[in-house]
Amino acid sequence: MRELSGRVAVVTGAGGGIGRALALGLAAEGMSLMLADVDPGGLAETASMVETSVAGRGAAEGGGLGGLGGKVLTEITDVSDPVAVEHLADRTFGELGAVHVLCNNAGVFQGGRMWTREPEDFAWSLGANLWGMLHGVRAFVPRMIDQDTEGHILNTVSAAGLFAIPYFGPYSVSKYAAFAASQSLAQDLATAGSRLRVTALCPGGVRTGLSHSGRHRPENLVGAERTEDEEVSAAIIDGLVEGGVDPAAVALAAVAAIREERFLVLTHPGHAEALREQTEALISGALPSFPGYEQAR
Repeated sequence: MRELSGRVAVVTGAGGGIGRALALGLAAEGMSLMLADVDPGGLAETASMVETSVAGRGAAEGGGLGGLGGKVLTEITDVSDPVAVEHLADRTFGELGAVHVLCNNAGVFQGGRMWTREPEDFAWSLGANLWGMLHGVRAFVPRMIDQDTEGHILNTVSAAGLFAIPYFGPYSVSKYAAFAASQSLAQDLATAGSRLRVTALCPGGVRTGLSHSGRHRPENLVGAERTEDEEVSAAIIDGLVEGGVDPAAVALAAVAAIREERFLVLTHPGHAEALREQTEALISGALPSFPGYEQAR
């Protein structure tokens, strides 16, 4: 998808981190935006940053906001709720007329060992990280196909969807499923002869608020205190985030992948070799290791 200017993009999880960086990056390409998040404050801040950025570039080039980009709309949306996502799609197509880039980016982190976590831990993680993506596909993709234009679905997966890290049980399970969903979607679209393409964005550590996503957990699912394994997982994710890359760099790679129609995007140079090593380990019947895990502990 070479031409982005004048087109429409939807970004979930736009209240901060990678979602905010995607919003700024796509706005810089001249796209109109529908931004969604469960955090009203973060969402409003992102919208303000986008409008300020675009207006500033427009003034520098002798034009206004409309000269470089289009509308910037926001919608408070819990992607784990199919009704909310359907409403998001209805409003987007109704007010912006089309969708050319769908960024299923919203996600949460829940760590811990596989045998200690409650079903609710897995349900919350799967609700945002997998079902949020699936709800986005069901609500937007059929209408994007009917447009019969070039289009792209960008799914923010994670390196945890390629490498199963210890103490990350619920998160890794949801992200492995998200990667499978992305590949299945891409293959289904290809065999259907669709003009839509798919990217699975698999970043490693990124400087975001992912390690604090528990603040968005529903009150009825909040436990009294962290268990020992949750404390370990929290220390690991904190280390990965603090030593991570800038979200803007991830967004830059994502926009390039949309243009180049790349399916898989890795953000850390060592992960390509780690994938090769993991494949060899699996073929030999061995348990693969996770790249950078020891350094993150």
